Formats: sequence, C-alpha cells, structure tokens
Amino acid sequence: MFTAPRLSAALLPALPGAVRRPGYDRAALRTGIVHLGLGAFHRAHQAVYTEDRLEAGERDWAISGLSLRSPAVRNALAPQDGLYTVLTRAPGGDEARIVGSVTEALTVPEQPELALRRMAAPATRIIGLTVTEKAYCRDAGGALDEAHPDIRADLTGEGFPRSVPGLLAAALRARADSGAGAVTLMTCDNLPDNGGTLARVLARFVALRDPGLAGWMADHVRCPATMVDRIVPATTEAEREAVVALGYADAWPVVAEPFSQWVVEDRFAAGRPRWEEAGALLVAEVQAFELMKLRCLNGAHSSLAYLGALAGIATVSEAMAEPLLAAFLQRLWTRDILPTLPPVPGIDLPGYTAELEERFRNPAIRHRLLQIAMDGSQKLPQRLLRPAAERLAQGAVPRAIAVAVAAWMGFLLGGDEAGGSHVIDDPMGARLADVARAAGRDADALSAALFALPEIFEPALATHAGFRAAVRDSLALLLRDGVRPALRAALA
Repeated sequence: MFTAPRLSAALLPALPGAVRRPGYDRAALRTGIVHLGLGAFHRAHQAVYTEDRLEAGERDWAISGLSLRSPAVRNALAPQDGLYTVLTRAPGGDEARIVGSVTEALTVPEQPELALRRMAAPATRIIGLTVTEKAYCRDAGGALDEAHPDIRADLTGEGFPRSVPGLLAAALRARADSGAGAVTLMTCDNLPDNGGTLARVLARFVALRDPGLAGWMADHVRCPATMVDRIVPATTEAEREAVVALGYADAWPVVAEPFSQWVVEDRFAAGRPRWEEAGALLVAEVQAFELMKLRCLNGAHSSLAYLGALAGIATVSEAMAEPLLAAFLQRLWTRDILPTLPPVPGIDLPGYTAELEERFRNPAIRHRLLQIAMDGSQKLPQRLLRPAAERLAQGAVPRAIAVAVAAWMGFLLGGDEAGGSHVIDDPMGARLADVARAAGRDADALSAALFALPEIFEPALATHAGFRAAVRDSLALLLRDGVRPALRAALA
C-alpha cells in the first residue's frame, strides 16, 4: 500500500531536515485534553496550538482524540503513533510539519468504555469538541431537540450513549461519582454562542436524564465560547502523494492555509495550556469575533458554495477567479454583512474582508464548494438568515443575501449548469429533496415551499414580503438564465 516508509515515532530521526518534527519527549507527556471529533480541522487547528505549547515545555496537555463514528482516523493514526503531517499550503509552496500532540486515537463505538474512562480521568481537565453543528441535537430554536432519535434513546438510560449530549452527561456523572474534579467543555464548532449553546443543550439533557447532576455541574463545569478560523480542505490522494515526495508515507495528512486564528473566552474550570503564547487570543468576550467570522467568512463561503456549485465550479479559488462572483462577495460584505456587525476589538472590518478575499484566492488550497455546501439547513440561519433579518430591521432589503439564499434553493434541485449532479448532504436532506422534487423549477412554488420550513426560516423573515420577493425573483433568474446573468442583474 505504501511506497515509502510509514510515519512513526521511530522514523522521526530519519526524516528530511525540511520537515519540522516534535522536539520534545512524547513519552514524558500526560493526557490533559480529550477531544471529541478527531477530524482534519481539529488536527490542523487546536492540536497545532497545543503542539506549540508542548514544544515550549508544557507537559500536561497531550490530546486523546475520540472519533465518534468512523474508525478511519484511528486506523490511520494508530500505526503512526498518533503522528500526522500538516501541509501548510501557500502560493509559494508547501511547508510540512509533523504534529505529536495527539498521543492517542480512539473510536467511541468500538471502544466505548475506554473512551468514557479517558473523559472521566482526573488528569483530563479539558474536553474539546469539533463535532459539527448537527451533533448538538438542537431544534429550530436552538434548544435540545427532545424528539431527536439519539436523544430519545439516551434519555432511556439503556445502552451506551448515542448522542454528544448523552456522552458528555455520562462522562460528567462518572467524574462526579469518582471525585475526578472540575473540567472544561470547550466547543470549537461554528455555532452562535457555542459555549452557551452547549451549556444549554447539556443542562436540559441532564435535567431530563440525571437531575441530581445539575448541582455538581454548576460548581465543576465551565463551557467557554470560542471562535476558530482556518481553511482546512478535505484531504485527497494528492496530499498523500505530496508527503511521499518528502520521503515518507502518511495515511492521513491534513492540508491547511497559512492563516490561523483562535479566540477563546478565558473561562476554564481546571487550568489550560498557555495558548496565548502560541498566538491564540484569550478574551473576556468572544461574541463580536464570532459574529465577524460567522458572517464575513462563513456567510461568504456558503454564498460562494451555492452560486459556484450551480455554475459548475469546483473550488473556492476557482470561484474567486470568476470576476462576477468576486464582485458579488464585495457587494455581500459591504451592503449586507458589515452593517450588522458591532465593532470588533483590534480589527478593521474592511481590512478583514480584504484579507478574506486574499485567502479565498489562494490557488494552493483546493477547498471544494460541495464540502462547504454540506448541512445548509444548519448553517444558513446563523451565516445568512440572521444578518438578513437584522438588515430588514434596519430598513434595508438584503439583496445580496437574497441571491445567496436563492442559490441554496436552486442547489437543492441537485444539478448544475454544466450537466453535473450532486447529493444534498444535510440532516434534512431527504425532506429538502422531496420539497425540491415536488416544486421542480418553478421559482414561486420552490421558494414558497422552502420558506414554509420553520426549522430554517424564522417567521418574521419567512413572511417579509420584500425579502420573499427578492429571493423569489433571484431564484427565477438563476433557474431561467443561469448564475452569471443573475449575478449581472444583482450587481447592476
């Protein structure tokens, strides 16, 4: 399978000098962080900040990574002693770094009791999460979805927990019973007020399943809010081949842009690494940074994803090479997004969006639009629909957002202008596909049917005549004339 020696601790001394590798004794590390969701983003972001602190001499913060579903990451990393490569890609070339902060990779369905022991261990002081928006099992209002099948199963108390709230509650109960001490639950997912959201969902689950735990949690658990930012595309065979060209094989490297940002509410229950010395911002309040990123970066990404995918474009950088799409993003930011943002400490917002444009244009990062387009029903409300509602409250119809929402509606039909097709990868995918199939390419019928979904559209937005008309008219243009003519009309 591998045409070069497989990455491992024993191989590190033989790696080429150009490959940066851990300079500390990994055998001397102690596990202080258990992280749920051992995907590419965590390994290119929080694990790298932690790696920098291990390099600086901190020894209590090695990471035990828990995959919640598939054993694929565990199977890739375990033979490599947890080591993996981060390929940082800039237009001028790649930089390769071996990261050693993840010292263990487990798969929860296959190793449930071991995973729970790691979460409940006294040495574990932080439990991190990058599990995607849908794993929090929220309803349309952001509260715990008590009808969710995994939540219903976990509330019975039978079998090992299936949901993230259920797993966390079981771990906290084990900590309380054993006297393991305080712990911080640190979510790094793209949710509004992600720490507060996690705390509310978990508190409701505990109230239903284990109300006696609530008092212990109040004294021993903290859920700080965070904002994370780094573009981390899905790994392809091209990245694996790039590593082989360096002289070794890595079953699952990750690729990332040079830029990285992490803003963390400095509210921890039992200590933390000195991440601020690795470049993170530890602050009293994250909300302004979070809104900036969710709306400027994620909102622009979603807009590019649906418009670009409809036009048959594959990646973000290819979409930015289309002048109409680049001009559309400028319109989106200046007229619809920036007016909804409060001041952000230390940030010039027009300068921030200019930096975003430069990042999006990086041709070395092949960030697939279909990857960004996943889970639109979960992402659109926070990225585009809430700023749309705020612009309406300010007395302006957010016409650029209306175009992006129309593109999402057209995307649900499953095809593009080049004759290609795509799957609707979304927790509501089957329902959305049924709605789109029934309405077909009738813009009036399709927009009306989708506006009627309260899980996605709040009533004030769904019933606003001006916004509905702007979306419907944009959708009609997209379906009749195509993406580029619709953009020209929007920019006129």
